[in-house]
Amino acid sequence: MIITIDGPAGTGKSSVALAVAERLGFDFLDTGAMYRAIALEALRRNTHLDDVRGLAFVGKHCRINFDWSKKPPGVNLNGEPVGHLLRGGEVTRAASAIAVVPAIREQLVAEQQRIGREHGNLVTEGRDQGTVVFPQAQCKFYLDATPAERARRRVAQLRARGEIHDFNEILDQIVARDQRDRERAVGPLAVAKDAIVIDTTSITQEQVVTKIVGYVKGARPNE
Repeated sequence: MIITIDGPAGTGKSSVALAVAERLGFDFLDTGAMYRAIALEALRRNTHLDDVRGLAFVGKHCRINFDWSKKPPGVNLNGEPVGHLLRGGEVTRAASAIAVVPAIREQLVAEQQRIGREHGNLVTEGRDQGTVVFPQAQCKFYLDATPAERARRRVAQLRARGEIHDFNEILDQIVARDQRDRERAVGPLAVAKDAIVIDTTSITQEQVVTKIVGYVKGARPNE
């Protein structure tokens, strides 16, 4: 079974997907880490983020793989563990530019589909997992929350890392990113027709995880 969890930034997709995978004994695929890894490489190469051809070249020559022996899986870029480098502000902003490059999306979609075929039982999160990458997935979910709540969570995450950011600035970034993600030509953010939508604004992560696991077990009568 493949379980997809899509939604905009700040809805808790990664944390929820990891917890669901652990609860069910499935593997967990963080697709955002793949785009962030290419973003990191582009920054290292000083590639201009408006240079679509240059970014596509960087993506083509990146080797991204996961260490599935770790929980969550470790992210390797050209053989180097880089998971700890992927959540900073600069990489996050660069990843938005990477995500709209058609050649990179095509490359990573194919890689994500390969992982899905090899792993069988997989929880995967992103923005186009249920619509583009795994349209045949048995269970699809879409997490949402108000922009203000997502900004509050992001500010708290950054503060926990010792970074202080203005709430209104983060809110503006989230609103702008939502618009870009929905309007991009390739792999736009959208709710799959057969997805279950869960508003996470006023419920805890544990409640979200319990809802999803309940739905999945209901779809697997042998559980």
